[in-house]
Amino acid sequence: MHLLWDTPFQLQLSFEEPIRAFEQLAEKGDVNAQALLEEVARFPELRTGIENVALLNEQAVLISKLLRDYFPPVLSENEIKAVSIPLTTIIFNHSERFKKILEAAGPDFEINIRGMTGHQYYVMSCCIILNEYYGTHLNFSNPLFYDIPTATGITKHYRILYNGDFLDITPTEKFVPLTEADIDQLINNFDDTALWKEKFPLDSWLMRGFSIMNLFDATIENAVSILKEKLLGINANGFRESIESIFRSIYQIPDVQIGFTAFKDGTFGPDPFGQQLSSFILQGGGGEATELMCSQSYCSVIQERHYFAVADTALSTGTLAANMLSQGIRSFILAPVAKNDVLFGVLEVVSFRPKELNSINANKLEVLMPFLTDTIERLSAELQNQVQALIQDKYTTIHSSVYWKFKAEAERFIYNKQLAQDYKLQEIVFPDVYPLYGQVDIKGSSEARNTSIQKDLKKQLKALSAILVQLNTQQLVEASYDMEQQLNKYLAELALPLQASTEQYIDNYLNRKVHPRIRQVTNESMMQVIYEYFNTDFHVYRRKYETTISMINEQLATIIDERQVEAQEAFQHYYERFKTDGVEHNLYVGAAIAPFAEFNMKKLYALRMWQLRVICEMEQAHYHLRPVLPYPLEVTTLVLVYQSHIDIRFRMDEKRFDVDGSYNARFEIVKKRIDKAHIKGSPERITQPGKLTIVYSNDVEAQEYGRYIKVLQGERLLDVDVEQFDVEDLEGVSGLKILRAKILHHS
Repeated sequence: MHLLWDTPFQLQLSFEEPIRAFEQLAEKGDVNAQALLEEVARFPELRTGIENVALLNEQAVLISKLLRDYFPPVLSENEIKAVSIPLTTIIFNHSERFKKILEAAGPDFEINIRGMTGHQYYVMSCCIILNEYYGTHLNFSNPLFYDIPTATGITKHYRILYNGDFLDITPTEKFVPLTEADIDQLINNFDDTALWKEKFPLDSWLMRGFSIMNLFDATIENAVSILKEKLLGINANGFRESIESIFRSIYQIPDVQIGFTAFKDGTFGPDPFGQQLSSFILQGGGGEATELMCSQSYCSVIQERHYFAVADTALSTGTLAANMLSQGIRSFILAPVAKNDVLFGVLEVVSFRPKELNSINANKLEVLMPFLTDTIERLSAELQNQVQALIQDKYTTIHSSVYWKFKAEAERFIYNKQLAQDYKLQEIVFPDVYPLYGQVDIKGSSEARNTSIQKDLKKQLKALSAILVQLNTQQLVEASYDMEQQLNKYLAELALPLQASTEQYIDNYLNRKVHPRIRQVTNESMMQVIYEYFNTDFHVYRRKYETTISMINEQLATIIDERQVEAQEAFQHYYERFKTDGVEHNLYVGAAIAPFAEFNMKKLYALRMWQLRVICEMEQAHYHLRPVLPYPLEVTTLVLVYQSHIDIRFRMDEKRFDVDGSYNARFEIVKKRIDKAHIKGSPERITQPGKLTIVYSNDVEAQEYGRYIKVLQGERLLDVDVEQFDVEDLEGVSGLKILRAKILHHS
């Protein structure tokens, strides 16, 4: 038999199973079965194994009789079905509908699986053996498709499903036994063809029997999938042709064309994303939307954000229809590309024949528009980022407190350039500034995230398990007991601490294995259950977690940003704030940053006092926010005292300030390592919910911050009891101590 690629299989086409079925009927006195078996007896190869493919054509009628129970005549015009030998070009006993599809494709059409390579075929064959013979559970293949053109040249996409129940796999004398180590090596080396052929030599296994191939018209679903892929390369060559091919598959119109018109501030303009899609509305120019559209289309598309269709431009009046008719367009659909109340533009689908596009088939865009909209939104954001990057590159956005120094350096550069003198931009350095660092950190955020993922996935897996149990009980689709077992394994795994990759590989398994299976169900009693499953929100707890983090960060950031305005008025200083799982901030204060104001240590002390007070206020605000949070997460507060002044330098490569020099780097090292530090000789963290933790190094700092604590106690922000501990030795850092006091809350 002619093979597409190398395979570890010897192939024997055998109809032993249907022959046995007829033998059982004959034993019960079925005359027709007896007559058929007499015919079959003249061709023992049908049972023992066919090697001469010519026999398939010679005995097509007899084979069709043998397979009549698998190919009911009443369904022949509906099902796209045939007998196939996996890994070969041999497909026969087609249903009538399958025959018509191939006839329409033309005599020169060769049917081939899309995107399959010889290496993938070989590994797929080996994985079949590993699963069947060695008991592995390897999900080795993506969905398989045939792309078959119609008589009009439109490509339709068919999903291939194989029923391999009539195939037996057994080792031959060339078979190589595998150990557990061999299997592990194979699993970790998908791309190593030589290794797979070493463990599974050619002709080392016998595949005997036949398989039944079913095709399902997945043109729209597949076109959507291809569209998503193509949209990632919107600026690639041939993008327009690719997109139009997809729309032609969906609309079954061989010459449908696609355009796009950008919309901004009431004005239409050309596609700003590389102009891959020209505009039929504009014809190369631009203008006010109210002038280029009729009142009905403007109201529908621009104001109501709804589709607008014209079935025949020759029978319509108005500027828009006349414009389209002048280009030979006889029917068209306009679709708004909008998200979050922002209209990015209008998608144009046009045909050169009347009535091919209309208000009815405009609804086909429902499955496409979300992906187009997300892409246009992404491209719009990328365009804005490019604009911002250009501004950032040439006119870097900097804090107002240090703008004066950048401005002065830029003026020097321009002045020297005008004099044709060689001058390089000098680095921006602020020497002898005092750093202040603090953070309000969300405690247990990682655990909360993991818990939310586990709850959502458990709910989803239980819902899926219930569906699979019903399907298997009623035998509505091919048995899915292996899926049931896998889901139970996942549920057991979710009872344990969550691993980093768990969410991803469970989602992959559901999307690639389970969901396609249950989408095949056509039984009415189950379709409602499956519909409800796909319309159930299985991200409830994850959204609660994300909302919680967002609410906490937003409130904490708002408080310190608003209070910063007051602090800058007291004395100008550099300020930066970061949102992570909580909010942290850096302040740098000194004469170098504010040379036009008088700096003294009292100004520094005032800022340190301000920092402690604001951090207490942030913690108090979170305390009052907790009752309304989806997850009642707590926060911890920390301030790092650093008595010495340091130098900071603006890093041109990162467009941000960083400490300058190895000596000054100690401040950054301490910042990074105290976050998860413990009290010396204790498993207790130095930070605790509801308590302000101040990290310091010496007695002078302790005395200074002791005075601040007394002030805050007098303001009833801190409790009277103050704890004092040593911090465990950290890598490269030792001798740190903490002061810790409870933050008081008032209604």
